[in-house]
Amino acid sequence: MPTIPSARACPSGSEPHQYRQAAESFGTDAERYDRARLRYPDAMVDRIVAGSPGPDVLDVGCGTGIAARQFQAAGCRVLGVEPDARMADLARRLEVEVDVATFEDWDPVGRSFDAVVAGQAWHWIDHLAGAAKAAQVLRPGGRLAAFWNVFQLPPVVAEAVATVCRRVMPDSPFNFQAVTRPALDGYQVLFTKAADGIREVCGFSEPEQWRFDWEWSYTRDTWLDQMPTQGAFTRLPSDRLAEVLEGVGAAIDSMGGSFTMRYATVAVSVVRTGAA
Repeated sequence: MPTIPSARACPSGSEPHQYRQAAESFGTDAERYDRARLRYPDAMVDRIVAGSPGPDVLDVGCGTGIAARQFQAAGCRVLGVEPDARMADLARRLEVEVDVATFEDWDPVGRSFDAVVAGQAWHWIDHLAGAAKAAQVLRPGGRLAAFWNVFQLPPVVAEAVATVCRRVMPDSPFNFQAVTRPALDGYQVLFTKAADGIREVCGFSEPEQWRFDWEWSYTRDTWLDQMPTQGAFTRLPSDRLAEVLEGVGAAIDSMGGSFTMRYATVAVSVVRTGAA
């Protein structure tokens, strides 16, 4: 699923899970999504696996199976739930079992799990309904972990994104100027909403927030390959997308053709402690 929209990208006055057009647009180029999107820190995957009572994992909003395959590599049995049939089809081709449904409407058919995880996806789910469904399918001691890769663009690239998008996409509902501000400040609003939704459902421990800091180097081409997978651009006409990429690419060229991105992977995690 997509980069978290938060205050940095969501249309003003709306909750992310209500903005279904963006949420359901990522399968337009599922192969690019799987190729360009980064994975999650192994340390986080290992911590979730170690803190769960067994190997059965439900991956909510699994997309093309990026996180699911990491949990499989860590020795888990994974079932994905994904509303976009195009994303689910690619995940299946990459050997991830997937049910096509929104998590709120998904029928577990009596199945239960040791962990419920959601990578780049929990913000597309009604927090209260999602927490209640997780409580329904988790075994005692099972772990719910929703996590996001939060990136901080270098100032030159961030300003280029904001400038070119305001010019090319003046009617867009997304707030592009927000990319020039500290990323975690905006995302913290959604972390808090996720934790608050879980607190409203009985049977979970107090939410914890984990953070894993890391860096990734991009060339001009690898960053421009990822940009079209972001929610602001998945439905943009090709001519306007090309104009956006040209402007951002020129900024990266001015930096020598590459840059290092700072990432923080943040997880909101709880344990199933009792009856929901």
